[in-house]
Amino acid sequence: MNILERLVGAVAMIASLLGGGITKALAQDVRVETLSERHALVRVDGGGRYLLLPVQESAPEATVNVLADTRKERDFTVRLAMDKVDYLVPLDLGGLAGRKVILDINLRPREGRGTAAQIDWKALKLSDVFEPEGHETYRPLYHFAPDYGWMNDPNGMVYKDGEWHLFFQYNPFGSQWGNMTWGHAVTRDLVSWKQIDNAIEPDPLGAIFSGSAVEDKENVSGFGAGAIVAMFTSAGQSQTQSIAYSVDGGRTFTKYAGNPVIVYDAPDFRDPKMFLDKGTGQWKVVIAAGQEVQFWTSKNLREWSYESSFGRTYGSHAGVWECPDLVRIGDKDVLIVNINPGGPAGGSATQYFVGKFDGHAFRPDEAPEVTRWMDHGKDHYATVTWSGAPDGRVVALAWMSNWEYAGAVPTKVFRSANSIPRDLSLVKSGNETILKSSPSPEMEALRGTPVRKKVSKSPMALFAEPHQAYELVIRFNIPKGKEASFTLRNDEGEKVEMTFDGAAGEFSMDRRASGETGFSKTFPTVTKAPTNAEGKTELRLFVDAASVEAFGEDFVMTNLVFPSTPYNRIYSNGVKADITIYPLAK
Repeated sequence: MNILERLVGAVAMIASLLGGGITKALAQDVRVETLSERHALVRVDGGGRYLLLPVQESAPEATVNVLADTRKERDFTVRLAMDKVDYLVPLDLGGLAGRKVILDINLRPREGRGTAAQIDWKALKLSDVFEPEGHETYRPLYHFAPDYGWMNDPNGMVYKDGEWHLFFQYNPFGSQWGNMTWGHAVTRDLVSWKQIDNAIEPDPLGAIFSGSAVEDKENVSGFGAGAIVAMFTSAGQSQTQSIAYSVDGGRTFTKYAGNPVIVYDAPDFRDPKMFLDKGTGQWKVVIAAGQEVQFWTSKNLREWSYESSFGRTYGSHAGVWECPDLVRIGDKDVLIVNINPGGPAGGSATQYFVGKFDGHAFRPDEAPEVTRWMDHGKDHYATVTWSGAPDGRVVALAWMSNWEYAGAVPTKVFRSANSIPRDLSLVKSGNETILKSSPSPEMEALRGTPVRKKVSKSPMALFAEPHQAYELVIRFNIPKGKEASFTLRNDEGEKVEMTFDGAAGEFSMDRRASGETGFSKTFPTVTKAPTNAEGKTELRLFVDAASVEAFGEDFVMTNLVFPSTPYNRIYSNGVKADITIYPLAK
């Protein structure tokens, strides 16, 4: 290297450290200009459908304003990689073809880090295609999970023309919470999901929080007969309710020009769930409002008026009420209310109330102090049902995680999956009416050739080779006042122990030694559910790469697990049992 080259290199290094004025041509048609320690511009002049952004979850957050011909088109936050690239996420430039695109990037320093010069700009890539990174250890086989990015609440679920639509809270720019958008997936059989283009993106009214969607068959909205009308929370300076509609089967949505359509003076006012009340012939919506839910009514899905409130003195109030739903089952109405924190196992969970909605107000059957839980595991939240499900079915889906540790679970490219779909019914238990969740019958389509075995004290291999996804149906007798326990284990000694305690009338699941647990002090735990099981008993277990869902006669329990290898053995505490083993595969 000659003296001139050394001088140029030194000047560039000093300027870079000072954070100013250096332009880097990274690839054809991509240039970066660092303007200050916290400010940079990325110029994209063409070539490629996607600009792939490098993400590092431990890096400071950056706000990105996307300009096209100097007009702001969108903004989002992303943790641009500095020390290492955890994964790539795509910025879709497809709608900006032929325009001069600039990314105006502003950094938010974190723990003494965060200058524009520290960003790994060389990792920016233009590409005509984007394919998420390959298989991750804990990616589920038959539970829905996004291809990449963060997911929490399922929302907007609607059935139309043979298609089950699942919208969900989504961050397309990282696997931590942020940039709340409605992601979108569809299925015709409730087991084979396809993620398609995002449905509703943030706008000046705010991020797009949870909500619902219905089919407007009679065109009361004026958007078109059969239009899908979605209502969602616009989470800006205040939380208000807005609507959007689709006339192409949910593929694209147009936001209503009169948004927001419902406003109310409360800091936590969100998650609207719409339904058609057959008694009054009017549309209703139930909305979470802090420590209660509110019912509003409309004739046209655009103009809404307040009807009533419920919940101030009923159920659990250990956390904020969220994601409500009201469904008719037989001659009863069931009000589902999610709560965070305050669940029976700690953190977030789903409670419910059985009663009657008269078209204007909800009245529960039970006393205010009674609290009933839909699932007694740690990882069952934001439960809502599909609108318009066929054959009068009530089909529910939950987010399979917990706000105590959702952002820390040991996945990388994606975070979170949903529970399996569950059909809801009401059953009698003594003098009580309880909500029963059963695996939707579509799950049986995943079953491979069954294997039947006997289970006892000695560990028994489930398969000749490890399977990460399977269903177990265990039939056994619980001796009166005694215990019956079953343990799933792998070759590393990691295990999940499930116990029926006949004396205590309780079912428990112990995941303290289930595998990786150190990412959260609240993860290694024993969850418990009341049960009247005695004598002949059946337990159905759905096991996937990172979850165990247990279905008893009168309880459900959903828990995440992160074993280093799949559980491939089962044994009992001496109770003999017949077990049917179904490998599950799409």
